[in-house]
Amino acid sequence: QVQLVESGGGSVQTGGSLRLSCVASGSFFRDLAMGWYRQAPGKRRELVARITISDSTWYADSVKGRFTMSRNNAENTVYLQMNSLKSEDTAVYYCSSGKRFPGDDWGQGTQVTVSS
Repeated sequence: QVQLVESGGGSVQTGGSLRLSCVASGSFFRDLAMGWYRQAPGKRRELVARITISDSTWYADSVKGRFTMSRNNAENTVYLQMNSLKSEDTAVYYCSSGKRFPGDDWGQGTQVTVSS
């Protein structure tokens, strides 16, 4: 089992930026696929971005060009740089890991609120 702890959430105005961090422990980080999900009230959880062990990345169309995911294997940490934030980005953001695809283990989540 992998333990994940997110941080970096908060409140920001439209157009602002936030950087989320996720620290992993309990497994070999460099062998894990990682992902960021988000869930807004009353909505289904959705995959925002993911990164492979070879640093290949994928982004949802809704965040492409605005969000950037990266990993630092030496620090067992994954990041999500969020720029040009919109009100529709408001959600609880979750870090997730998996052997081949994220979704096996989850963090507690960090709240991101974007106001107009």
